[in-house]
Formats: sequence, structure tokens, C-alpha cells
Amino acid sequence: MKSWTASTTLRAGPLALLMRLLAYGATALCLAAVVHEWGTFTSIAGNDGKAVEWLPFKGPSDLPSFVEHLWDAAFKVGLRGTIRMETPVVYFHSSHPMRVSAKAVFARGVITEWYPHASRVFPNAGLFGRALYQRETDGSIAWNQVTVQPDAEESLLREAADNPYYAARETSAAPLIVNSAAGEQREKFLFYRGVSAASLPISATLTPQGTLVVRNLSENEIPHIVLFERRGEKVGYRIGGALESESIFDPPELNRTLDALCGDLEDTLAAQGLYRDEAHAMVETWRSSWFEEGSRLLYVVPAAMLNSLLPLTIHPIPLETVRVFVGRIELVTGATRRAVESALVSHDEVTLAKYGRFLNPILEELIESDPTKANRLRKY
Repeated sequence: MKSWTASTTLRAGPLALLMRLLAYGATALCLAAVVHEWGTFTSIAGNDGKAVEWLPFKGPSDLPSFVEHLWDAAFKVGLRGTIRMETPVVYFHSSHPMRVSAKAVFARGVITEWYPHASRVFPNAGLFGRALYQRETDGSIAWNQVTVQPDAEESLLREAADNPYYAARETSAAPLIVNSAAGEQREKFLFYRGVSAASLPISATLTPQGTLVVRNLSENEIPHIVLFERRGEKVGYRIGGALESESIFDPPELNRTLDALCGDLEDTLAAQGLYRDEAHAMVETWRSSWFEEGSRLLYVVPAAMLNSLLPLTIHPIPLETVRVFVGRIELVTGATRRAVESALVSHDEVTLAKYGRFLNPILEELIESDPTKANRLRKY
């Protein structure tokens, strides 16, 4: 079976897929499907620029209630890790109905949420506190019986409140059907999330002068990097392109627009192999999170690193598999430190809320950099 490379990726959508399948002949048509996946790896940079262990600030779930999860809703919040794997979605493109199975393995990690119902999630017990750092096995999730049904009616669950989760459905992917003890579940993709204690192949170090030094710690080129900053309604970004070894960034001028950045990101994701509607769905899913208050580095995860950290197996073997993940490194810059400290002094809850789940690790960074502030900051 043909392996995927950037040069062979289908980018023209369903019509190109159908033509490709016909070229393979009737025998291949019985098994062939194209699988596309996108997702994010979220981390926070320590003083040395490498991803540090962190615990999100507690808050309401950002997922619909029908999404299944490991134990109770507070579980993931209480599990520290270096990487939060968020919203991987696996799409299937096929011109005919077929049965498939899928399995994802997360190195030094655990799967915390998923939908539709999974056949097996491992581990499903015995995790607490620093358990990720004490385990030698990897977490995994498997769907053994998934029906790809291109002509199925899209009767998908949707709750009254709007949610970024639904944006991932706005693609040409085939509907999926999975049977569970609660009955038939339908979705446009396989969805899962997790937490890991693995390391990342990139570091982002802030200098005393305010510049950012980005280093590639692997032997594989990082395809694309973007430095983003938002302060109130003002935004700015710098596009760094591919990263072979090291790049230095000055803080971006806050004179750009989110629409321009979203367009640039969609172009980048499509160039990596996603269909245009999938690239748009990914940006729309993460628009409110990637572009919130603060500073962060966004980068396309190298394929070799992705396949090592999160191998994905599909049976029957797809005609092509395209996986595009965006890494996000949250940066505690001088501007962020000053804004958070000022908000703490003035009890400005509105400003503090802008930093969302990153408020807790930001406070930890402030304490580490100046222990004299520990007593005042820890009460938050």
C-alpha cells in the first residue's frame, strides 16, 4: 500500500478522492479510504524554554456533556503533565460504506476524553497526582467497530449551548456510526484527548531583553512556526517559516488582525495536507483559544515526532493517511507577568479571567522567579 508524503497528499477534496480511488481499480475500492487527522499539543515554557509540568486552572468543561471521559470531570484537571493533547479528530473519506478499526497510543500519557464510544481505553484506573511520571506504559484508545457511512443522515447530537466542538463537523468527511451499550452513536469523526509527561522537540526561551530564542531539539525540521501576542483588543504576530536549528524573534508589533492570521494558518494547514474545509474547521475550533490574551508560539509538529509520540493505526490500511498537529507553547513574558501581578494587586478578576486555564501555571512561574511573592500569590 502506498505511503503518504506531502507530494502525494490529496488536496482537491472529494472529487479528487473519487478519481484516485477509481484509478486504483475495483479491488482497491473495496478497502480504500483516505484518513485525515488534526489536533493540538499544548504546553507551557519554563525558564529554560522547555515544556514544564503544569496543572490547568480549574474551570468549566469546554466539551458537550455527551463526550465520554475517564472517571469524573475533575480527573483531568488534577493530573499534571507536560503536554495536554487536545481535540485530535480523525476523519474518514470514502465513496462507499465500510467497516474500520482505529487505535491511538499516547507515549507516557493517558486518554482522558473521547467520542464516540470506544471499545477499549487503557489505563482506566489507578491514576492520581504525579502518576504519569511513575508509569512506564503508554495510554491508548481503540475503536474496534466503526462503520463509515458516506450516505448516512447526519443526525448528530447537539446541545442547546454553542460549543467550539461542533466546528470540527463542518467538513466533507463521511459520517461514522458506532454501537454502544447506550445505543447507536453518530459523529463526523473520532475524537479523543489526553495528558502526557513526554518531552517536546522544541524550546522557547525568553531573554532579559524580551526577545524569544526558539530552538529545534530534534533532527527533523519543524515545518512552520508563528509567534503570537494579544493585549486587549490589539494583536500581533511574526511568521518564522520552517525551523531547522534556531531562530530569534523580537516581540511582534500589535498592529495585525486575527482574520489575516487565520487565513495564513489555514493556508499552512492546507499545505501540510488537510483539505481546505478541514483546515478551516481546525482554525475555527481553536480560534477563541489560540488567540486569547497573552503570548504563545504556534508550530506544526514534525511528522516523525507525531508518529513517535502518538502512533495511529487504522485497519484496513488507508489509501492515504494525513496527520497535521499544531503545537502551542504558552510563554510567560514580561508583559504577561506585569499584567497578572497588577491584576492581583487591584483584584481585577476580569483581567485574570482572560488567562483562563493558564493562570495557575503563570502564578507558579511568578513564584519561581521571585519566591518573596509566594505567600501573596499562593492564595490564588
